[in-house]
Amino acid sequence: MEGAKMSFVMAIFVVLMSLILPTINAQAPVPAPGPSPSPTSDGATIDQGVAYVLMMLALALTYIMH
Repeated sequence: MEGAKMSFVMAIFVVLMSLILPTINAQAPVPAPGPSPSPTSDGATIDQGVAYVLMMLALALTYIMH
């Protein structure tokens, strides 16, 4: 009987602590940050893309000629 009573007391204690402890660490909600700025292209990526296409074209022409 003593074991059942102790288990009941521990269960009540755990339930109460699980309800009380989260409120101790509660903090005010932090406002969400604003949206990030849209990425800008400085033209370097476009130049690099054109260079890759020209290199592949030169490679293909070299392969066809030989």
